[in-house]
Amino acid sequence: MRIVPVNLPGVVELVTPFEPREILCAFHDIDGTHSLIRDWVPPMALILGWVVEHGLPPSDRAEAFERIFSARDRISEAARSFAVESAGLSGLTQMEWALRCALEAGTISGISFDRRINREILDGIEHGRELFDGYEEPAAVRQLVREYAPELFRIYEKLLLAMSRDRNLAAARREPENWRVPGSMRFLRELRQAGIRNYFVTGAVVERDRAGNPSGTMFEEISALGYEIGPGRLLEGLVGSSWQEKLPKRQIMLNLCRNSGFLRNICSSSGMAAAKSLPEWSSAPSPSAGCPPRLPGRGRFTPHSRPISFWTGTLRSCFRLSSLQAASVSGSGDTP
Repeated sequence: MRIVPVNLPGVVELVTPFEPREILCAFHDIDGTHSLIRDWVPPMALILGWVVEHGLPPSDRAEAFERIFSARDRISEAARSFAVESAGLSGLTQMEWALRCALEAGTISGISFDRRINREILDGIEHGRELFDGYEEPAAVRQLVREYAPELFRIYEKLLLAMSRDRNLAAARREPENWRVPGSMRFLRELRQAGIRNYFVTGAVVERDRAGNPSGTMFEEISALGYEIGPGRLLEGLVGSSWQEKLPKRQIMLNLCRNSGFLRNICSSSGMAAAKSLPEWSSAPSPSAGCPPRLPGRGRFTPHSRPISFWTGTLRSCFRLSSLQAASVSGSGDTP
């Protein structure tokens, strides 16, 4: 499929001029873009807010889960706001934000840290940055983030399963169409029929079995919804984060392109598209739509528009779908 610059008044507005280019693959977010199984905001807000207010949880994971789970009716609005605004960031980055906020608030004590650097990193996270290797911080701070962010991430997963995911997964296995975003299957099929390889890219952990095939909770959800994964299938692959290594989505997509041989030089090539958060903008995916900017931040979080992908091939960077057109694709359904 080739994408060409076009301006259709009342339908599509050309935002950034570009040369015609071939789309080779499409990277799709999963939660809220294609799948409705994970109601992830409440458990994410719960653990973030709990850590900011109380500091580090008990070292025993089961005890930590029970203590945080018992506070599920008292979720901080500031933590909820950050959880929504930070959608798309690595789970480890979100946990780092909570740890650094707790340092700043004094609920994690006994660790010497530079308040200016800590605040700069928090501001960076709130603006969508994830890697901060250029800062020199005390070893104790680096150890805190390195050791506790993965542990908090695992506790968050347990909270997610208990609060909504397991119940929703069971319902999705019975009636998968009710748990797919309307138009999802049709959108993916049309892209595949046009010769575009679809990849699901998520900030959630995607585990692998001994043969290297996807497994774990996210794979269970994708399978329940009827998405086939494998070379030449509807989805070429499912790629996500890990428990220990922070992998920003941008880096995941860069690695995918390099490892798959799509691009020799990612900065100058143009063979990609990205689909992210379409339901936040219109109720059904559309091949004409790209990645809308996020809603402005609220409270203490600085409003920003953070694209999840680099410029080359992010349809959102090129086109803006009119509100009229967005309304016209509503409820298009999953039938091919």
